[in-house]
Amino acid sequence: MTNEKCQVIEHADRGSGYRYLRLAAPAIVAAAQPGQFVHLRVPGLETSALRRPFSIYNAQDGVLELLYKQVGRGTAAMSAIKVGETVEVMGPLGHGFPVKCSGKALLVGGGFGVAPLYFLARLLKERGVEVKLYVGGRTSNDLLELDRFRSLGVEIATATNDGSSGVKGLVTDPLDDDLASFYESKQVFEIFACGPDPMLKAVAMRATGTGSKGWISMDRHMVCGVGACYACIQKTVRGNSRCCIEGPVFAASDLVF
Repeated sequence: MTNEKCQVIEHADRGSGYRYLRLAAPAIVAAAQPGQFVHLRVPGLETSALRRPFSIYNAQDGVLELLYKQVGRGTAAMSAIKVGETVEVMGPLGHGFPVKCSGKALLVGGGFGVAPLYFLARLLKERGVEVKLYVGGRTSNDLLELDRFRSLGVEIATATNDGSSGVKGLVTDPLDDDLASFYESKQVFEIFACGPDPMLKAVAMRATGTGSKGWISMDRHMVCGVGACYACIQKTVRGNSRCCIEGPVFAASDLVF
């Protein structure tokens, strides 16, 4: 973990309230793993304001990429950051996804839960793993960065609540179709997921129910990022765990919902 002053290389609007931030962060990138996060000090807020946690979207060649949604005071202030400015970032933090996979990797994301899955998909593809992404949202506007996944050669299945893209329904609908097929063909796979809690619970149940490995990134309010405040507790079979230290990624079999 390091506290790094990072120059902003790019800051762009991705539409529907989503934004993309690209930073020069060689020290953080050198140690980053998929599923980890960083804590960013937001310029323009009072010095007493807490840092904001963000999943690592990508980390490559000294460049850190973040994908976030403007939802509150902190992210509203972030939207004003200009190219060329310097921001203070602490990371990488937390316990991420494994980058080894037995069989096919099934990545399941909801909304901007796809952010850490891109970094994971890139490293898995570099290791020769077959990857399929299942991504869901309320509308097609909530299906983010699909072209970047396609550029990796990732197969994609989509689902939206309004039917504007892919299956009309939940992201678990196309996942269930494939799980039934994999069961019949005895296809080996592992599941990796990030998104809202109801989706994560459903995906974890499918992983444990099929006897396959599942890796679930739990979204909790990580206030300090270093395990001191105990604000990001997740129940596990071993008792209460801190998402910022023992997580945010947990084995599906370890989680208690």
